[in-house]
Amino acid sequence: MEIVRNPDGTLVVPVEPERHHAGDEEGEAGDAEAAPVAEASTPTTRLLHPGEGGYDEALSQWDLEQNPDRGPAVSTPSGRQEAMALVHAVATDHDVKPAVEELDDPEASGEALRHVLVGGVHSVEDFAAEVAEAEGGEPLTAHETTKIIGEVLTALD
Repeated sequence: MEIVRNPDGTLVVPVEPERHHAGDEEGEAGDAEAAPVAEASTPTTRLLHPGEGGYDEALSQWDLEQNPDRGPAVSTPSGRQEAMALVHAVATDHDVKPAVEELDDPEASGEALRHVLVGGVHSVEDFAAEVAEAEGGEPLTAHETTKIIGEVLTALD
């Protein structure tokens, strides 16, 4: 099952059902040869919101699923600068499409943003601080930054 990104930025991620061996419920050691039994009421998906634990990793995985032939994300200085200006513009104007259309190098900006996501929540926090320093204003939360990055990557694809 693939990860699904909803329009509100949430992600529906697959969850491996917890496996139990027959006899585990009664406290018995159970037979070592007993076949594992999946719990019927265990959910098979989970909804992750931006800023929630595991969200950055899931968003990075979702992005990889969109284009599995893409190599590892590589951030260039010019791509990162443009990505910072882009995130600031979207945070200020809340309109992704015009901001993306004004990019000089959309590919480099997308790669820089993918590189931020691959680094996890600390990378997102550091990036948000860099954006605030370069563009002015208060740093965005990791939650806000991750949501904007997801919206931008969706628009770029």
